[in-house]
Amino acid sequence: MDLQISLFLLFFLFTAGHSLSCYTCTSQTCTQKIQCPYGLTNCFSAEFNVYVAPFTVRGCAPSVCSSGSINLGIGRGSSLCCNTDLCNDQKPPDPSTNALNGKKCYSCDGNTCSNTVSCSGSEDRCITATATIGVQPQVLKGCVSKSLCDATKLIPGVESASCCEGNLCNGVSSVTQSFLFLCCSLLFFILLH
Repeated sequence: MDLQISLFLLFFLFTAGHSLSCYTCTSQTCTQKIQCPYGLTNCFSAEFNVYVAPFTVRGCAPSVCSSGSINLGIGRGSSLCCNTDLCNDQKPPDPSTNALNGKKCYSCDGNTCSNTVSCSGSEDRCITATATIGVQPQVLKGCVSKSLCDATKLIPGVESASCCEGNLCNGVSSVTQSFLFLCCSLLFFILLH
């Protein structure tokens, strides 16, 4: 009986007492380690290149952590998720080395959202998002991996996001087509009456 209790306690301590260790930082050199709080079961590593200045973030993440890449025209980013101790010691894959996949999406440059960007690698969706950057909300458009599109609800500052699958599907053409269809329907109705 004592052996059974001892084995139960030993098993309990090994399963309940171990938390994941991850590197944490917001710079290029990441050497600080942390024990992840309860509920954070993954490590992540993300790198963003906006206007040529790279920015790295590493830390603990929830179970819905996603790996993938995003291309907004004005900047690119990628993320890598893993679930073993200190597994986020490496940079995520560089999305600029991926081959173009033939998909194109609209992107914004601050003044207009009529620019286009070529998607690469796993970027199989177009995204339109509204995010608060500083104090002002901005519209962001570009290419994104499905896995990152599904996780946009978890990104701080993102107020809304939608993804679509067709070429240039995140542009204003769908609104123009709907308006054109409405006008044609109205004209047809007037001509028949």
